[in-house]
Amino acid sequence: MIGPMRALDKKLLRDFRRLWAQAIAIALVLACGVAILLTTYGMYGALEDTRAAYYQRNRFADVFASANRAPQSLVAAMRDIDGVRSVAARVDEHVILDVPGRLETITGRILSLPVNGEVMLNLPIVRQGRLPSPTRSDEVAVNEPFARANGLRLGDTFFANLNGQKRELTLTGMLLSPEFIYTIGPGALLPDNKTFGILWMSERAVSAAFDMQGAFNSVSLKLDPSASEQDVIDRVDDLLKPYGGLGAFGRDQQISHSFIDAEIEQQRTGAMILPPIFYGIAAFLVSMVIGRIIALDRAEIGLLKAIGYSNAEVCLHYLLLAGLIAVAGTLLGWGVGTWLSHAVAQMYANFFDFPYLVYRMSFNAYAISGVLALVSVAVGASKSALGAARLPPAVAMAPPAPPRFKRTVLDRLLALLHLSQPMMMILRSLMRWPLRSGFTSLGLALAVAVLIASSFFEDALDAMIDKTFQQTNRQDATLFFAPDIPETALAAVANLPGVLVAEGQQFQAAILRHGHLEKDVAIEAHRPGVDLARVVDSAGRVITAPKDGILLSRRLASQLEVRVGDVIEAEFKGGRAETHRVRVVGIVTQYVGLGAYMDLETLNAMLRQAPRISAANVLLDSRQIPALHAVLKSTPELGGLVMTTEMRQSFQDTISYNVTIMTTIYLVIAVLITFGVAYNGARIQLSERARELASLRILGFTRGEVSFILIGETMILAVLAQPLGWLLGSGIAAALVRGSSSDLYAIPLVLEPSGFARASLIVLAASLLSSLIVRRRLDQLDLVQVMKTRE
Repeated sequence: MIGPMRALDKKLLRDFRRLWAQAIAIALVLACGVAILLTTYGMYGALEDTRAAYYQRNRFADVFASANRAPQSLVAAMRDIDGVRSVAARVDEHVILDVPGRLETITGRILSLPVNGEVMLNLPIVRQGRLPSPTRSDEVAVNEPFARANGLRLGDTFFANLNGQKRELTLTGMLLSPEFIYTIGPGALLPDNKTFGILWMSERAVSAAFDMQGAFNSVSLKLDPSASEQDVIDRVDDLLKPYGGLGAFGRDQQISHSFIDAEIEQQRTGAMILPPIFYGIAAFLVSMVIGRIIALDRAEIGLLKAIGYSNAEVCLHYLLLAGLIAVAGTLLGWGVGTWLSHAVAQMYANFFDFPYLVYRMSFNAYAISGVLALVSVAVGASKSALGAARLPPAVAMAPPAPPRFKRTVLDRLLALLHLSQPMMMILRSLMRWPLRSGFTSLGLALAVAVLIASSFFEDALDAMIDKTFQQTNRQDATLFFAPDIPETALAAVANLPGVLVAEGQQFQAAILRHGHLEKDVAIEAHRPGVDLARVVDSAGRVITAPKDGILLSRRLASQLEVRVGDVIEAEFKGGRAETHRVRVVGIVTQYVGLGAYMDLETLNAMLRQAPRISAANVLLDSRQIPALHAVLKSTPELGGLVMTTEMRQSFQDTISYNVTIMTTIYLVIAVLITFGVAYNGARIQLSERARELASLRILGFTRGEVSFILIGETMILAVLAQPLGWLLGSGIAAALVRGSSSDLYAIPLVLEPSGFARASLIVLAASLLSSLIVRRRLDQLDLVQVMKTRE
């Protein structure tokens, strides 16, 4: 038994060597699927593992809450809540910083450290230096990315406006915290470490500066694994309600955690959508190649069975041939996927301010990707392999029966077109092998779809930028006040250096309820006719905040399951904790955040308070910006500043960088798909029609005419694939949009004609190049030898 198997193994290796070019083309497609699966699996696995380890080691809290001013005695009451393991209260305020050498006004978020120096929850990691001394009021530690972005070193000093008092602070340490993996300032869309930083100071210093002795305004709680988070949140809300509680919430609403969750979910969606495309294409290509090899090996198959090889051995032989292709693609995919997943995970770890990266690609990821590769090629080869095994020896050794062709209605229609002979040959070939033509066209369509699904991000993000910055937030800067200030102070803002226009805006924390559904939001309110921070619908029309109700974003309305005309409850948090019924008078499309809008006068009347504002949106004279920063650094009421122009540029730069990388990767992938499909199709066509094409050359057809037959079939299938590719690409893009949507942002589905045209041109060009590579083999054919053999 050993001898015959050894001979069959030699045939297996010879067959694989003969197919090396086609095998490489298929293996590359398969490797793409394996690599993408490993990359996405490894990337979001690394993010989840790193975050979980970071949270556990540094005791990241489970529940968070804020209030205006709550007594320290409440801490003991919170510890007594069932399921609460530990409680950490602190003072949490926003301040304005003046860093030497920096013109810009910098916003800082200052957090108090316990007097005993023992941080119970959200434990920061000291990267350099030490924590501030509990007895010193002039020492401060900052988050490491902020220090590096501003060139700060240990021992450097800068100034902070602490509740109207400008104080010089000495830097003692650089820290990282699990609470600020994604560090984003008030009103910002992306992290900007140059203009926003986290500061840690002793509790005595912070409490004294903000008149919070014996009190706190921020608290974190760690729960037992078996505790009910919602029950704890309800009890904390009850305790903080008399003190201006702003509503407790779990990790899912903590901004840093939410952004990482959104990114992990987006990667998980990509892992579910893209790899199956490559596995499916590889299965189809293997089916074509193995089917053609078996057709050429009929005599050998008959001989093998005649000398005693079983049906199972013959079937296994061709399955092993397909398996070698799967092994090659899997090994290549493992190598590329391992490198790429680690590189991408490291990039994300740096972007999200992790102190370390926990990266371990599990055996399951390699096993799953490898098994899927083997299964896909086995499925592709199984039909042909089983057909070869069932061939009786006598039938297999006899020449195959020629295909039965007959004149059909389509042939008559083609005759009416008076096409050239080469064109008629191309069209007849497509019609006589409709299944193969259809699958080839489907493979090319998927290449188009991959390009459309990747390129739509660029157009979608352009639409987001236009809607967010050009139509909605048109101000040059936004000044945030903590706490709110009277609306009359807007006149003073308008008199600041360089301010051309100033408009007020109020943010009011609230819980919106509709039946059993509820959502924590910040209601935005402003006067009618504002021109800087506007509400714009999908058609570009400016919507005025209603006087008799509330305006909701489409995603918020969907989550609350409300329509225009429905009445919802609004429970306002902080100050007067009151609940009012309001009518939904409009729904608008919004891409960033969950928007809820009211008229400023209506909101103040509802809360029975004098008109107040939380922020001022301003239009600036660029020549006066340095003078404006000089004044703002000494303004005690200012809690934060966002330079919208700089934020817009940072957003565009970040998006442009990410889109360039993503587009390049998917361009390579689409070209590999196209090459694999088109090259294998053309090679099989050349193999099947070599005698026919050689006969045409002998009969006097030119090389160009014969080449046109070979290339024309592939290009017609590529052209026919475009509409299907557009449709599939639109569907994949829509699925990616749904998978990327969160409370933080929603990517619009924007499909521009230029994206479809670009995808089609790339696939058509790659198809033509693949066909031209095969066409070179046509020139090398020995016409006499071809006429004597089947290939």
